[in-house]
Amino acid sequence: MAINFDLDAIEGYVANHLRLFISMAVGLLVFVGIIAVSVFFISVRGAEQTMVPDIVGQDLTAALLELQVKELYPRIQLRYSQSSADKGLILEQDPRPGIIVKAGRRIRLVVSQGVMVNTVENYLGRNIDEVRMDLQTLFASEGSAIPLVTLKEPLMYEYSAEDPGTILQQKPEPGSGISGPTVLEFVVSRGPEDSLLRVPNLTGLPLNDALEQVGYSGIDFTFTLKPAGEGDIPETVAAQNPAGDTMVQSNTRVAITLFSPAEVPVGEVFGLFKYSMAKNPYPLALRLEAQLPNGERRRLLAAEYAGGALTVPYHLPVGTVLILSMLNREIHRETVIPPVDLLSLDQL
Repeated sequence: MAINFDLDAIEGYVANHLRLFISMAVGLLVFVGIIAVSVFFISVRGAEQTMVPDIVGQDLTAALLELQVKELYPRIQLRYSQSSADKGLILEQDPRPGIIVKAGRRIRLVVSQGVMVNTVENYLGRNIDEVRMDLQTLFASEGSAIPLVTLKEPLMYEYSAEDPGTILQQKPEPGSGISGPTVLEFVVSRGPEDSLLRVPNLTGLPLNDALEQVGYSGIDFTFTLKPAGEGDIPETVAAQNPAGDTMVQSNTRVAITLFSPAEVPVGEVFGLFKYSMAKNPYPLALRLEAQLPNGERRRLLAAEYAGGALTVPYHLPVGTVLILSMLNREIHRETVIPPVDLLSLDQL
């Protein structure tokens, strides 16, 4: 059986399919070209515009968060500054604040890495407690096992017209070079030798009011308790020595006697907080707080105190935690417990 091929039909079929293929290829190229042109113009147009924020003086972490919100990116440079307090803060930025830029722009940030210590600072006229904190912060951040600059203890004190705690003399002198571990020696003011204070009139005041007056006046003080008799008002000041409205030397201790209640509700305690501490050459900020069982925190006393035996009356729920702090640093805490029944102990 013979098969006849129609060559003209075959050629027409191939030609038609070739034209279709070429048309599809051309169409595909045109489509790809349109997409490429669209992408090009989108990229040329760029990202949205944004305003450069003012971050000079901010902490680095806060500055980075603000840049992130604006879709800007940092380029960080580190530089020593003139003060240890500047460490981690933004010193300069480029572009300057208020400039309109495209999102994604790099912002150059100059960040302080603290002060490069090569000379002794001038501490004259500054408070010794502030200087202590500066030295601890500065050299704790250096990570060295042996601090470059240390403070010689005990300090030397003398009476002067300057406020107590003011640095009067220092050695080495300001501007002296530091080539290795250096020990600072200070002479510190005790305050005026003949300074006088007015004793507040506390007799008859309720306990809380008396503690407020003690804190405001700056007097040295001690509390004792006395059982309230008939006609006496419990938890009020029974007597004081020296008397109120008299002028005394600043280091005079005022003895305050308080009436104690005969009975206290169940679950509460009326007592006398006692704590002995080292005697300071001048008064320091002291705070006694009560953290109640419900979580509330209550201030009992805030005063300038020179140290020694501290006594503070209180009337609080059982389980309250008493927290004593000096210069914002906790130095003691204890829990309020019911008083021991001595009669019950004798019967055991």
